Amino acid sequence: MSSHPTLHTSTEPVRLPMTLPLLAEKKRLGEPIVMVTAYDYPSARAAEAAGVDLVLVGDSAATTVLGHSATTPVELSEMLVLTRAVRRGLATPLLIGDLPFGSYEVSDEQAITTAMRMVKEGGCEAVKLEGGGSASASRARAIVGAGIPVMGHVGLTPQTSTALGGWKAQGRSATAAARIAEEALALQDVGCFAIVFEAIPSAVTDELMPLLEIPVIGIGAGPATDGQVLVFHDLLGIRDGLGPRFVKRYANLQPLMNEGVGAFAEDVRARRYPGPEHTYSIDPAELGELQALLAARYGG
Repeated sequence: MSSHPTLHTSTEPVRLPMTLPLLAEKKRLGEPIVMVTAYDYPSARAAEAAGVDLVLVGDSAATTVLGHSATTPVELSEMLVLTRAVRRGLATPLLIGDLPFGSYEVSDEQAITTAMRMVKEGGCEAVKLEGGGSASASRARAIVGAGIPVMGHVGLTPQTSTALGGWKAQGRSATAAARIAEEALALQDVGCFAIVFEAIPSAVTDELMPLLEIPVIGIGAGPATDGQVLVFHDLLGIRDGLGPRFVKRYANLQPLMNEGVGAFAEDVRARRYPGPEHTYSIDPAELGELQALLAARYGG
């Protein structure tokens, strides 16, 4: 019998962990970048199994899993719990953590502290912050200076949607589109490794893409971006309603979930569940001994 170890003969290619240099290389080669959100261990495992490149623990957790009507109420402590769960489910995608509203706007020092917590306690490899104005650019510069990679986010920024006039497309006038260009270039200049374009007219994206040297991930920004991102619950239909215009549903799980829980409740009320196949047995002699013990102790 041979003592040599068995060789691995799988023809499935080995996936390397995503890194910032590999991400930049994908842009250079024109290879589409895939990004999804995740908020717990099961959604992280689905992202891992799909072989996505980037996973964002988004502050959209406020609306998708915590039941809020906006993203602003989510706390840093809650984001850390969710991020740690996602971290446990990932091996190869780059993990990015959203900095929640109120956790980075006050000062550069606050931003650095929050970003460090997302890395040290949450297990993130990078963080994301919203907006490209002077304050956001300053925060991004400070975090990058502290050695933590930053992803920017321009266009529709949900944390400040009220100031933007609500949840609607941005950059639909020449002046507004030029402002988005300025913000994106400012974030690039301070060292962001990538930027999210959200809810921007496709034609505007077409004009801005040649100006940017870093990867751009689109969500409702047309096909010209270097990659696309969708919210986990949107793309799988784990929600009521249709969602934003840019969402494409690849499954419709909410009705199936409702149906499954409803069938369980019906079976319990009709005493159909549990059946014999769902129960455990005990040796008759042991059962007889138990009956004698109970009778001796409690009567009967």
